[in-house]
Amino acid sequence: MDTKINKIDQLWAEIEKAGSISRHVSNKLKSNGYLVRRTEASNLSTRQLKKYKADLKKESLEKRKLNKAAWQAYKAHHIVHLGDGVYWTDDTSTDQWDLDNANKRLLENQLPQITRVKQLAEALGLTISELRWFCYHREVATQSHYVRFEIPKRQGGMRAIWAPRPKLKKAQHWVLTEILNRLLVHGSAHGFLRGRSIATNAMEHTNSQVLIKMDIENFFPTVSWKRVKGVFRKAGYSEQIATLLALLCTESPREIISKGGKDLYIAMADRCLPQGAPTSPAITNALCLSLDRRITGMATKAGLRYTRYADDLTFSYSAKKKKPPEISRLIGGVKRILGDEGFKVNTQKTHVVRQGSTQEVTGLIVNGKGLPRVNRQLKRQMRAAIHNLKQGRELPVGESIQRLRGYAAYITMTDRALGLGMLEELSQL
Repeated sequence: MDTKINKIDQLWAEIEKAGSISRHVSNKLKSNGYLVRRTEASNLSTRQLKKYKADLKKESLEKRKLNKAAWQAYKAHHIVHLGDGVYWTDDTSTDQWDLDNANKRLLENQLPQITRVKQLAEALGLTISELRWFCYHREVATQSHYVRFEIPKRQGGMRAIWAPRPKLKKAQHWVLTEILNRLLVHGSAHGFLRGRSIATNAMEHTNSQVLIKMDIENFFPTVSWKRVKGVFRKAGYSEQIATLLALLCTESPREIISKGGKDLYIAMADRCLPQGAPTSPAITNALCLSLDRRITGMATKAGLRYTRYADDLTFSYSAKKKKPPEISRLIGGVKRILGDEGFKVNTQKTHVVRQGSTQEVTGLIVNGKGLPRVNRQLKRQMRAAIHNLKQGRELPVGESIQRLRGYAAYITMTDRALGLGMLEELSQL
């Protein structure tokens, strides 16, 4: 395999040295003795004409062979095409949409200085052919780069998760660590960021006389691949590199049907952020910079605290203050800003919780002046599950040791001693 790749690389180097594929082919035909000097056929004898035609045929066959090899070399070093509905050109010259200070923008964000497709492929540990394969869009595909499974939603129902297969996941992790984690994110964002968590998100809303919770409808599916490309363009990357990065991090929602004993993956909508890709949350955090700035400005003017954890928007009015703001005006303002930014409020998940009721933010209780805490019911359930395991009883259907460990780690964020104790007990079981 390596020998074949080396030969293709060597051939492409020869083509580049010649200046074009046509010049390379002409040079090869001449050096190998296949190039036929054109002459007037009427001046040739029957025997000469027969030989002339035979030589032209040999030249044509050799030319076809050389062009085929050259095309393979070209495809090994160029993207060429990316499928249905995706504009692509191998022309690397700048266009009118390139930032004037693109290189400066990349340097300011300490982002990799990638300007060529080959550089991107090498950084990702892929060949150009593999990169094209991961980015290529098909309306009907015979295989998928993602594995689909379902998990239960907190409010009931099932959520479809599309998890990338190992090689694509590795490439996406490079994009996450080397690019996305270095982009500017607003201080109100708490989801999937180092040093921030559901606990830091909830901490902002303790001791509230009014808590307003809102949810963005179809958060990840709303973010199309073209919007993702905009994030990379704004970061300073060229049209080509931004297109490839956006396609690498997105996929169409697909239905799986069986036909003739084979599975077909049918695209049901435009490419968007898959729920399950490691890059999706970080892309939304960068994309929501303007959204978070605008909502923070509006909330601050109304005397409210605001945070966002993924698609969960939370507002609160401190119990220390006197008159709470007009809530209907706040909700209307949030709806307008979300609409401007290409999102929509899930009205069924808009809740106003006052001081006398249980106030919960990202799963943690925030009533009173104390730290956010896990609700008592979960703690009781965990103690009961651990006790039953110690007595040799089986766990309920759908429960597992791994799931209990997850709950224990969750408790550790707000009650370290209790959570660590539960983890220790579970490790002994």
